[in-house]
Amino acid sequence: MKNETSFMPHRKLFSPDDKMSDILQSNYRLLPLLSRFGLTLGVGEKTARQLCREKGVDCTLMLTVFNLYTHPDYLPTVGQVAALPLENLLGYLLSSHRYYRQDRIPHIRQHLERIVAPRPDAEARVMLGFFDQYAREVAQHLDYEENTVFPYIRSLSQGRKSPQYDISVFEKNHTDIEGKLSDLSSILIKYLTPSGDGSQENEILLDLYLLGEDIARHTLIEDKILVPLAGELEKQAQ
Repeated sequence: MKNETSFMPHRKLFSPDDKMSDILQSNYRLLPLLSRFGLTLGVGEKTARQLCREKGVDCTLMLTVFNLYTHPDYLPTVGQVAALPLENLLGYLLSSHRYYRQDRIPHIRQHLERIVAPRPDAEARVMLGFFDQYAREVAQHLDYEENTVFPYIRSLSQGRKSPQYDISVFEKNHTDIEGKLSDLSSILIKYLTPSGDGSQENEILLDLYLLGEDIARHTLIEDKILVPLAGELEKQAQ
């Protein structure tokens, strides 16, 4: 799932003076990110800076995320990470969590139900069971971040450091939640006999690949931005 060549290349990093329409057209995988920043289509001829100012969005954070989703080798510097607004970053990550929980995972589950409905009960149970196990693991992962990691980082930003926890615990145990999607895709490709022309099966595979890529980038944002930011806050809180 972590095939970096699957992310669309772009000739340069996005900047605040780039037109938002050009940014979105350069990488369609950025489209689902709009709602996570409280933005919609209908951007007109506005630049990223103009649109963010108009909508109250932190432009630096948005472009950092967009660049991470678009450029396989891009990583912000330590100084750039330290300058990002923590609460806005956490807000974006929570919006991503809601997108996975309320949109993508239910959508794929419903699609999978339709595909396996005509098949033998045993085959349907295996495939739905595999996906449901994945969904439970994702929910547990997101719950841990929302109930333990994010509150801990918020307390750090207020100068309070817990003696029982530090961000290295999260870093060491940050599980690969997109890996099981690759396993499910492999099962579908190998063992799912298409009904009709196979378009339904192809569609759900594309959904799985896109979700896996999205989650891989989400994980990268946490590993390369959230964790270093928390580490600096821990130093300051000592």
